[in-house]
Amino acid sequence: MNSEIYSGFIRLHILYHASKEPIFGLGIIEELKSHGYNLSPGTLYPILHKMEDVGYLKSEKKQVGKKIRRLYEITPGGVEALHDARMKIKELFRELIEEE
Repeated sequence: MNSEIYSGFIRLHILYHASKEPIFGLGIIEELKSHGYNLSPGTLYPILHKMEDVGYLKSEKKQVGKKIRRLYEITPGGVEALHDARMKIKELFRELIEEE
């Protein structure tokens, strides 16, 4: 798997799932695994932190049962980025798939 190309897909998956409900690290690792991405916490957490730094996600610690989890939610900037990416993906899909 070419990690440089797929890193953008991983970020889009994160934004998409965060747009549906708050996400947490190990939960999104499992979700990504179901799509064929095998990320370690050491790979994922820097991605989440960077997405938070640029304003696509926000996080806060919350008590979930007996655990404290950092939950990530999409921001308005993340919603806009996801919307823009959808437009670009549709354009790319037409070029890659529909022209065959």
